[in-house]
Amino acid sequence: MKFAHLADCHVGGWREEELRELSIESFRKAIDIAIDENVGFVLICGDLFNTSLPQIELVKETASILNKLKERDIGIYVIPGSHDYSPSGKTMLDVLEKAGLMHNAMRFEDDKLIFTEDKTGVKITGLYGRRGGLDRLDYASLKKEHLEKEKGFKVFMFHTTLEEFKPKEFEKVEGESYTSMPKGFNYYAGGHVHYLFDIEKKDYGKIVYPGPTFPNSFKELEELKHGSMCIVDDKLNVKRIPIKLKDVESLNVDVDGLNAEDASEHIKKALGRKDAKDKIVTLRVYGQLKSGRVSDVNFKDIVDNLDCYACIRNINKLTTKEFEEFSVADGSTDEIEERIIKEHLGQFEIHEEEKIIKRLMEIFAEEKHEGERNIDFEKRIIENAMKALRDEGK
Repeated sequence: MKFAHLADCHVGGWREEELRELSIESFRKAIDIAIDENVGFVLICGDLFNTSLPQIELVKETASILNKLKERDIGIYVIPGSHDYSPSGKTMLDVLEKAGLMHNAMRFEDDKLIFTEDKTGVKITGLYGRRGGLDRLDYASLKKEHLEKEKGFKVFMFHTTLEEFKPKEFEKVEGESYTSMPKGFNYYAGGHVHYLFDIEKKDYGKIVYPGPTFPNSFKELEELKHGSMCIVDDKLNVKRIPIKLKDVESLNVDVDGLNAEDASEHIKKALGRKDAKDKIVTLRVYGQLKSGRVSDVNFKDIVDNLDCYACIRNINKLTTKEFEEFSVADGSTDEIEERIIKEHLGQFEIHEEEKIIKRLMEIFAEEKHEGERNIDFEKRIIENAMKALRDEGK
């Protein structure tokens, strides 16, 4: 008996058309690999889709892929993740389940989580992932005794960060302890965090994260390069299989001290030294322009002349000399910010009060919440800024 473990497919998650297509093609390849490996069933541990209500064309394509498993009598077990979970209960996973294409492994009877038994005899259950860490409440109230007493080969599916095993970059993300899960399962199939990890813990069996089937951000493309999945046998041997459709070429370019026109040429030359043909190119540009605006850097011309499959750029650390030169003495962050505001109020075309500028600086310094979509984050920042401006005008 073998089974496939997938998570974080995020079908439809990219804005760029080429990458959005790769995300679904990576999912298709993962299912083909599962079939070729002759697995008994497939686990999808959350975030099959990037949203609870994906576009209908994506649903149709995903249903067609899942139907390959149904035709071969291979069971598909899913749990909703933080992206495809919906507090309203309206999710496309329910539609696919009613169509007989998958089984939601999170089922309750009499307020107790129960098992679904696959035709292989393996017993499967799990808990969904919810946005903002709200699934912590579900783990805190989970009745475990009957789950722990159940005999047989058992799989627990989960979609959350585990506190004890999170990497350094996740140190500020609050996770759930693995001890919150019921004991005595053979395999704990994880999702939500997009890294590759497995460990065996006494009383808890093997705990595994398979990684995403396709990278879902600029940073993941840089670091992971491609997607992955796991094939697991009844002896809990985990075989990690890469899901690679395109090579990734990553380039960091320093344009510090150049003007916008020279920066454009410098970036173009740096890219010209790379073999980008039919590859995904990630371009990270940083530094402070001597003159000109960031928007004056001709990225369209740069990309149009690049023979690649897709090119995405990150210019978060590309700045320009927006204001006159100034010097700041030592002091706390708040003191320095206050000094800058007072010194440079006169350089704005509209003269706002010191108080409102400080408030806007606080708003624009806010970070995105865990699990918050980019579009929701941007909307929240804009709404807060507009509210601050309205309140000041009263």
